[in-house]
Amino acid sequence: MESGLMETYVMGIATEEEIQQVLSLTKTHPEFKNALDQLEFDMETLAQSMSIDPPAGTLEKIEQEINQIQRRNQALQAEPEPAFRYDNREQEYAKQERYIEVESESNQMRVNKAWKWAFIAVFVLGKIFLATAIYFYLENRQAQEQINELKIELKQKLR
Repeated sequence: MESGLMETYVMGIATEEEIQQVLSLTKTHPEFKNALDQLEFDMETLAQSMSIDPPAGTLEKIEQEINQIQRRNQALQAEPEPAFRYDNREQEYAKQERYIEVESESNQMRVNKAWKWAFIAVFVLGKIFLATAIYFYLENRQAQEQINELKIELKQKLR
């Protein structure tokens, strides 16, 4: 149970060999089956707690697209065409049928309110670090200039 086999099985990323191993373990060990059931329940609960509701009107858009596709199919079935004629329009139509276009009402990203303060803190700290870096860069440059001036004075005194 500690190998992570159950987790990979529940997440659907197990190999065929691992799937067979899990199935055989569930048949022979009832405690393994109970632990697997509990893990599946916990993963489902976690997924539901983290889910995001789709934008309003999404279901209606999908239903409209499905109804439109069904109407097109009925219209195509009503008018039979010769079997020998291949039309590029039908090929393009078949490509369009594979996907249902769903657009969101808002282009804004939703972020948990707790992250707002984290983003503000990171922004403020970034500005502080930038100001500090500029300050020390200027101080370093000024110190280098003073060192160069002192070197020149020393060379002149030694001559």
